[in-house]
Amino acid sequence: MELYKEHQLKIYNSLTGEKELFNPIHKGKVGMYVCGPTVYSYVHLGNVRTFLSFDMVYRYLSHLGYKVRYVRNITDAGHLTDDGDVNNDRFVKQSRLEKLEPMEIVQKYTVYFHKVMELFNAFPPTIEPTATGHIVEQIELTEKLINNGLAYVSNGSVYFDVFEYNKRGLNYGELSNRNIEELFANTRDLDGQNEKRNPQDFALWKKASPEHIMRWNSPWGEGFPGWHLECTAMSTKYLGEKFDIHGGGLDLKFPHHECEVAQGKGCNHENPVNYWMHANMLTMNGLRMSKSTGNFVLPMELIEGTNSIFEKEFHPSVIRFCFLQAHYRGVLDISNEALIASEKGYNRLMEAIDLLPLLQPSSNSTFNVEAWKKACYNAMNDDFNTTILIAQLFEAVRVINLINDKKETLTATDLETFSTTIKSFTFDVLGLLSKKESGQNTDKLDSVLEMLIQMRNEARANKNWALSDEIRDKLAALGIQLKDGKEGTSFLY
Repeated sequence: MELYKEHQLKIYNSLTGEKELFNPIHKGKVGMYVCGPTVYSYVHLGNVRTFLSFDMVYRYLSHLGYKVRYVRNITDAGHLTDDGDVNNDRFVKQSRLEKLEPMEIVQKYTVYFHKVMELFNAFPPTIEPTATGHIVEQIELTEKLINNGLAYVSNGSVYFDVFEYNKRGLNYGELSNRNIEELFANTRDLDGQNEKRNPQDFALWKKASPEHIMRWNSPWGEGFPGWHLECTAMSTKYLGEKFDIHGGGLDLKFPHHECEVAQGKGCNHENPVNYWMHANMLTMNGLRMSKSTGNFVLPMELIEGTNSIFEKEFHPSVIRFCFLQAHYRGVLDISNEALIASEKGYNRLMEAIDLLPLLQPSSNSTFNVEAWKKACYNAMNDDFNTTILIAQLFEAVRVINLINDKKETLTATDLETFSTTIKSFTFDVLGLLSKKESGQNTDKLDSVLEMLIQMRNEARANKNWALSDEIRDKLAALGIQLKDGKEGTSFLY
C-alpha cells in the first residue's frame, strides 16, 4: 500500500537545522545511505543504538510503501585516527595486537557485527559494500578532484584542499556550523610543518610506508584510501550523485560527513544529500561510555549478563525497546534501573497484545480507534518520534485491559483495525519481537505452568483456598497472570 500518499512525513535536516517535509527525488522511492561499522573491534553499544535508529527509519519508510534502497557500508580499510601518521591505521594496529592478518580482523568483527544486528532483529541493508571492494572508484574520485583543482599530490599522498574549496565560496563547515575561516587564521603559522598545505586539509589517499600491510597500486604509488572518501564513492555508485537521506552517529558529523559534503560538491558541483540525519550518543549511568574508565559494556555482555555493571541479563528486544523510548536525536542514558523499567514496559505491551485474540467485539465502540491510529502516525511523521508512538501504544494497552474487564467496547471492525495497527507499529515499525518469537517462552516453562495450574485446580477442588491463592499470587508476582474461564484456566506472560 502506498501509505506515503496519505502522510506528510517531516525529517529534521542537520544541514538546515529544521524539520522539513520529506519529498524524495524519485516518487515512491527512497535512497538512504548510513555509515556502517569500522570492523577492527567489537561493535559497541553506542553504535548499536545508531544502527537500530536507522533500522527503525528504514522500517517506517517501508511501512509507508516506499521502495527503499538502503546502503550501509563496511569500513574495512583506511580508517586513520590521524591523517599525519599512517601507523594510526586501526586495522594495522589491531592486526599487530592480535597477531592476525588485517583481513582476518575484518572477517572476525564483521561476523560479530552481523550476529549482534540479527539478535536485535535489525533488517540487513539492501546493499552492504566494503571500502576494499571499491578502491577503483575511490581512485577515480581522487583523480576527478585533482582535475577540478580541489586536491593536490604531496609526497605520494593526495589531500583535499579545504582552503581552495572555501576560496570558491563552497563553505567547508556548513554541515557542522564551523567557522573554518577562523580556524585558518588561528593555524596559518603551522602551514608547511608537514606534507599538507593547510592543517584542515584531509587525506584522500595515503602513501603506504614500507611496513604498512594494507596497500594498493595507484597513480601516485602504493597506498591506501583515506577514511572519508569511501562513503562518497559507495553512496555515489549505488544511489547516484544526489540522493535522499544520509544517516550516521552525531560523532560523524565533523569531520567525516563534512568531508563527504565537500567531496560530493567538489566532484559533482552540488550538495550530494537532501536530508542529513544524525542519531545522538548513548551514555551509561550518566557518564560517557569509555573503555579507559571502565564505564563500558559490549552488547553481548549485556545480553548474556556477563558484566559487573548490570544485575541481570536483558533480552535484545528489551534493550531495543529501551533505545526506542528515547527520540533518536536525544541523548539516551542506560542504567540498571532504566533497563529494568523497560523490561516491565515491554512485558506489559506484549501481555496486552497476547490478550487481543481473546477480546470479544461489541455492537458499539466506546474508544475512538481512528483518532488513536492517527495519533500513532502523527508521532512517526514528526521526525520518527518513537517516544510519542510508544506512549500511544501504552494508551492501547490501557484500552485492551479495559475491554478485557468489560469496561470499554469496540465493534468488530474497530477491533480488527485496532489489533492490526498496534501489531503493525510494535512489530513491523519498532521491530520488537513477541515473547514467543524471541524464545522467552519455552516449552519447558509452559509445562511447569500447566503442572502448577493442575495443582491449583486440585487445591480448589479440595477447598484448599489458601494453597490455591498462594500459587496464583506467586505466579502474579513473577508477571504470570492466571485467567479462570468456562473452558478452564489459561495463563499470560
